[in-house]
Amino acid sequence: MYKIVDKQHFSSAVVRFEVEAPEIARARKPGHFVIVRAAEGGERIPLTIADADTTRGTITLVVQAVGVSTQKINTLEPGDCFADVVGPLGRATHIDRVGTVVCCGGGVGVAPLLPIIKAMKQAGNRVVTVLAARTRELIILEEQVRPWSDEVVIMTDDGSYGLKGLVTDGVEAVIKREKVDQVVTIGPAVMMKFVSLLTRRYEIPTMCSLNTIMVDGTGMCGACRVTVDGRTRFVCIDGPEFDAHKVDFDEMMMRLRAYN
Repeated sequence: MYKIVDKQHFSSAVVRFEVEAPEIARARKPGHFVIVRAAEGGERIPLTIADADTTRGTITLVVQAVGVSTQKINTLEPGDCFADVVGPLGRATHIDRVGTVVCCGGGVGVAPLLPIIKAMKQAGNRVVTVLAARTRELIILEEQVRPWSDEVVIMTDDGSYGLKGLVTDGVEAVIKREKVDQVVTIGPAVMMKFVSLLTRRYEIPTMCSLNTIMVDGTGMCGACRVTVDGRTRFVCIDGPEFDAHKVDFDEMMMRLRAYN
C-alpha cells in the first residue's frame, strides 16, 4: 500500500498528492510516469511523476478529476493509501545542454513539465518557463517552477494574472528577443499543436509530451496510438515524449474526442 502523506488542492478539480513510494522516488527520471489504482479492482490510471524526494521517499502526483476514477482518487486524504503505484514507466526525457530552452506548460501540463525544467537547468541551460491557463486560478506549481527558471512568463486568456494572451504569444515574445535553442511544450493537444506550428516557422527543435492520451499505460489497449513522422507509435511505450514537428496533432485530437 502506498500512503498519501500530503494533499493540496490547486482547484476544485485539480489535486496534488505526495505519496510514499521510496523505490520509485529513487529510480524515476524526468518524463517517467506511474500507473495507480485507488482501490482493489479499481481502474488503472497513468499519471506522470511531477516530482520526487529521495530523502522522504515520496513522489508527487497531480490529478485532474475528469471521470469516476479520478474523482474517487481526489477524495483520498493524507493517511489513506493507493492500492497500487507501479513504475517508473515510459522513456525518460533526453536532456542536453543546448543553450536557451523555453519550457511552456498549459494547465495541468505544468506537472510533467516541472521535472524537465529542473533537469534542463541542472544541465546548464538558460531556462525560460511560460505558464499558461484560462484564468489565474488555473495556474499551478508556480512556486515550484520559479527556483529552477531564469525567467517565468505567465499568460492567462482573461488577463487576470500575468500577461493577457495565449501561450504562443508568450513563447513568440521570447523567440523575438533572444536566440532560443529548444522548446518543450506540455499541455492540451491544441496548445501543443499551435506551439509546434509556431516553432516550426522559426526552425526551433521542439519536444512535446502526449501523456494526456494514455489509458492503459502498457501498450495493450491501443488507445494512445499516435502518428509520428508517418508511423504509428504508442505513447505509453514509445513516449510519452516526441518531436512535436512530426506529430499528427489533428489525428490525436480526433482520438481524444472519443472520450468526451
